[in-house]
Amino acid sequence: MGLLALFRRKPHERPGFALYTAAVGAARDPSLFGELGVPDTLDGRFDLINLYTGLLVRRLRADPDQRGAALAQAVFDAMFADMDMNLREMGVSDLVVGRRVKNMWEAFHGRAVAYEAAIDAGDAPALALALARNVWRGAAPGAVGEGDALVAGPAAERLASLAIAQARFLAAQPLASLLRGEVRFLPVPA
Repeated sequence: MGLLALFRRKPHERPGFALYTAAVGAARDPSLFGELGVPDTLDGRFDLINLYTGLLVRRLRADPDQRGAALAQAVFDAMFADMDMNLREMGVSDLVVGRRVKNMWEAFHGRAVAYEAAIDAGDAPALALALARNVWRGAAPGAVGEGDALVAGPAAERLASLAIAQARFLAAQPLASLLRGEVRFLPVPA
């Protein structure tokens, strides 16, 4: 490998970053925090970014074209490069950043698996429960009960409906647009 190879960009790096940036923008919709009552905290924002990025990665991985999976990896890489940078900007020491990023990766992966299973099964109630547990830490507005007896509540149910609609909307977008870093997300319904 020559020296110039160290400075060469990966083929999907720029569109992956653009797609991730769009997912973050959609996850920051003020209606999610206002009308749905998602906590406007570091954890609440992280969970919404996980949700939107997870939906995008799911769409890309499902594409029969192998470039979809490569682009999904580029989105994932952009997300965790951003998380690393944000932790450093918040003053987290270099010795701790790696562990925190690993914990974030594990949280992302666990949530993505749960959300994807519920979406693939068409199980909106299971998705609402997973969202209530993660986004609101079990305390979603209108949620009742705890643990296995948790009832998600209307806010988590609305977020689940939105996530399912987003998944369908993303599935209909052509890979050619996504490869250019162009993606659209549905607005949060009033």
